[in-house]
Amino acid sequence: MAEASGLTTFEWIIALLLGAVALSGLARRIGVPYPTFLALGGVLLAFVPSSPSWTLDPKLALALFVAPVLLDAAYDTSLRDLRNNWLPVSTLVIAAVGITTAVVAVLVHGLLPGMPWPAAIALGAIVAPPDAAAATAILRQVNLPYRILKVLEGESLLNDASALLIYRLAVSAEENRHLSWGEFAPSVALVLLGSLAAGYLFARLWPLVTRRVDDTPSVIILQFAGTFIIWIVAEHIGLSGILTIVAYAIVTARTAPARTPARLRVPAYAVWDTAVFILNVLAFILIGMQLGPIWSRLGHGVRLEYCEVAAGVLAAVIVARIAWVMVYGATLRTLIAQGLVPLRNAVAVPTIKGGIVVSWCGMRGIVTLAAAFALPEDFPYRDLILLTAFAVVLGSLVIQGLTLRPLIVALKLKEENFVASEVARARGVAYRAALEEIDGDPSEEAEILRLEYRAVLMQGQGDPDGGISSGELPADPLRRRAISAARRSVLMLRESEEIGDDAFHQIEEELDRAELSAHG
Repeated sequence: MAEASGLTTFEWIIALLLGAVALSGLARRIGVPYPTFLALGGVLLAFVPSSPSWTLDPKLALALFVAPVLLDAAYDTSLRDLRNNWLPVSTLVIAAVGITTAVVAVLVHGLLPGMPWPAAIALGAIVAPPDAAAATAILRQVNLPYRILKVLEGESLLNDASALLIYRLAVSAEENRHLSWGEFAPSVALVLLGSLAAGYLFARLWPLVTRRVDDTPSVIILQFAGTFIIWIVAEHIGLSGILTIVAYAIVTARTAPARTPARLRVPAYAVWDTAVFILNVLAFILIGMQLGPIWSRLGHGVRLEYCEVAAGVLAAVIVARIAWVMVYGATLRTLIAQGLVPLRNAVAVPTIKGGIVVSWCGMRGIVTLAAAFALPEDFPYRDLILLTAFAVVLGSLVIQGLTLRPLIVALKLKEENFVASEVARARGVAYRAALEEIDGDPSEEAEILRLEYRAVLMQGQGDPDGGISSGELPADPLRRRAISAARRSVLMLRESEEIGDDAFHQIEEELDRAELSAHG
């Protein structure tokens, strides 16, 4: 490896990972999203003398950075909550992304008349999708209303697909110099339907290919390999990698828990959490490294012009989101008040305070960085787009990321303990099923288990957030049989949508710990 400032590439990697861990720890202590500090670190790294100049093939950027992060988010998505919140989620995914793209494109083309319209639209699509993962990291700390959290999570899952579809069409239009409506409409329909079908098909076929593998490291490697293979195949046949991955992950999430033992699931979850963190670190580092050379080859006048464009785009994406969310909320409240829109339940009415929080959760992140980096090397105004994308990510994370928690505290939104009540109900069903499974067994071990599970049921009535006690009882087939019965009952509760995925995963984690303690 070549050396840089006396350090090898390996030493730089170690130093940067340790720095990222320190920054993320600091972010948790003060209650801000860790990408905020990663963005600041990326800027500082760009101007550190003799810092490394690593490069990555732009064609790999989206697959490497977006595919695993998106699959991790989609796997935890609740179809029930998406369906219940389809209206606010769909308006954010389609209308908010479209409006932001259009506003940014018009603004940039007005500031730089020589910029081709496809390039301006591509920039708008790059900065349009917020990274709600950064927002939800804060929202989960302050226990916001459950519906707001689910709307933001649903938005973050699907807005990347809508934005990158516009992005891909704009890049294709620039490369081909024309794109007629007759070509555009069938292309969009084919991509949408084909991607969803391909994701479902992959989710059914991949487990058949890997079902005989039960070694933990091999299983985890196959999970990552499968993610990249699915993305690459989808892109090669002209489909949307994002929509394909989302469909694949959602279908897999409905089938994998029943066939995956705890000894494979627990380490896999830990590895995926670590991988997502490392990918965020790498994205900010690699993009930050591109800023130094870009900045150094720009003249003073061009630097000033590009900074003005970046500042204007940052303001535009913040204002466009606020304007849309507020207009949507006011319009829907008016229609509900006039009886033009049927109201299923009181929580469906958008509130002004909720709208303020949702509109301020517009931090951009890894998808924006990866999409900017993925532009072809000869794309018009690529340097400007890279600088602007990073400025929007950095600015939104600093301005909104550092102020979101104080804003939520100031608004004093009513907390909902919705998930906790579902967890308590699921825990009761699970342990009653476990008791029924071992009912009638006269052995001493069965009596010990009955006492333990009755204690868990009594504890759950008084402490819905409590977990399973990791007792010192002997591990035996009887315990594993009871846990299997409990797990089946919880799977049925999720299948019938009596509980959501948040509650399901909490109970799943408790049962995994119990299964591992029984040497399952």
